[in-house]
Amino acid sequence: MNLPHSLPPGFEVPLHRSLTEPILLGGAPRTVAIANGTLAAAVGLGLQLWVPGLVLWIAGHTLAVWGARMDPQFMPVFARHIKQRPLLDV
Repeated sequence: MNLPHSLPPGFEVPLHRSLTEPILLGGAPRTVAIANGTLAAAVGLGLQLWVPGLVLWIAGHTLAVWGARMDPQFMPVFARHIKQRPLLDV
């Protein structure tokens, strides 16, 4: 029984790292980092509350980085968790 080690033409494709790794900005998921930065900029620049805006940005980004280290897909999981109704809630 002699099995060939290569696949026929058309049955093998390259798998690029960019297709398997999450898109992170500063260690946080891209959408979370953009939303967090926008909210912090609105507070810091729009309301002219510099210190609360900076604290909001640092705290939000730190939490997003921590969540991404635990699970890079934590935002889709959290969004799905929020959408589902409690099934066995007493």
